[in-house]
Amino acid sequence: MSNFIRKMSRRAIVQALIALPALSLFRNQPAAVDADEIIEVDGWILRRSDLA
Repeated sequence: MSNFIRKMSRRAIVQALIALPALSLFRNQPAAVDADEIIEVDGWILRRSDLA
């Protein structure tokens, strides 16, 4: 592993570290949310609009 890191340039390492937080922006994004959707929260049945 250390040989691999030594062969990488500092610029490549910095770019990889910067890219990691940016990847989390694209994960787990909910689809279009319907305000009248009925959901359950801690045993309570609510409309999503009631939570806003």
